[in-house]
Amino acid sequence: MGRVYNFSAGPAVLPEEVLREAAAEMLDYNGSGMSVMEMSHRSKVYDDIIKTAEADLRELMGVPDNYEVLFLQGGAWTQFAAVPMNLMKNGVADYIVTGQWAKKAWQEAQKYGKANKIASSEDETFSYIPDCSDLPIDDDADYVYICENNTIYGTKYWKLPNTKGKTLVADVSSCFLSEPVDVTKYGVIYGGVQKNIGPAGVTIVIIRKDLIRDDLPDYVPTLLKYKTQADAGSLFNTPPCYGIYICGKVFKWLKKMGGLAEMKKRNEEKAAILYDFLDSSNMFKGTVRKEDRSLMNVPFVTGNEELDAKFVAESKSAGFENLKGHRTVGGMRASIYNAMPREGVEKLVQFMDEFEKNN
Repeated sequence: MGRVYNFSAGPAVLPEEVLREAAAEMLDYNGSGMSVMEMSHRSKVYDDIIKTAEADLRELMGVPDNYEVLFLQGGAWTQFAAVPMNLMKNGVADYIVTGQWAKKAWQEAQKYGKANKIASSEDETFSYIPDCSDLPIDDDADYVYICENNTIYGTKYWKLPNTKGKTLVADVSSCFLSEPVDVTKYGVIYGGVQKNIGPAGVTIVIIRKDLIRDDLPDYVPTLLKYKTQADAGSLFNTPPCYGIYICGKVFKWLKKMGGLAEMKKRNEEKAAILYDFLDSSNMFKGTVRKEDRSLMNVPFVTGNEELDAKFVAESKSAGFENLKGHRTVGGMRASIYNAMPREGVEKLVQFMDEFEKNN
């Protein structure tokens, strides 16, 4: 069987070119006589890999010098705890709940201080982004937290919330590197890489240096202190070496493709192909308010559960993988990250069109 069109929400499709390169280097990286999987994270060869990866990521995103870039472990879930542990000075934070992951982050933060839910779209199954122009921001809030792209529900903040001067923290797991970003608008940007950047097991945290504190409560685990990780250049303990190496290759691929402005253009074109079809279809319809649609994750339904199940089964036979929607939304979901080729989306729409005619 050849390569399928993989619409998985994560772990997700990676650039074929990157996979081929990694395969060619599997037994002998750069004349070292060993695989990156086998080398010491303290070696000169590996130090070059992680430093080059960081430099390329900084270049791609325009990360200013007053921000640290950390390559960590534990997924976004671990950051749900690390963020309040590190950033709560007054013991207060404001959360905007626009999906399951923002909700889980808000629930986790309640263990470490007062976490206010200041806006939510749960009343309509998270199918829109609430108006964030004038929120009841707490005077004592240490930060305002968002999940910028909601993987399950297919929504995206196209305008960042007005935080009234408070630090913005954003989980960008599923829109990481999909478009240009002004890092200075955030105090912390973080995400698991397994959706748009690399293999599961690496979490990237970009944090403004003045937010990295030394005076944390004793209960904060050594490894969850941003200071521990920043002081050691992400090498305090053994990092996810191989995953970081693949991320580094993806950064090089993105630079070669033309950077984040080019990715945004491609992602807009790909998403338009699918959304235009959904808007004109008599059978399929998108589940998200138009102005809040994600370019990365596109949920859709037929309105009939049996028909949805039939579509998922037939699409799999036709070489389209992982189109089943999340259990909380039902229906289908196509995740069309950076590495999904345009032709994958075109062929999916062709298949949907035929399915509609036959059913």
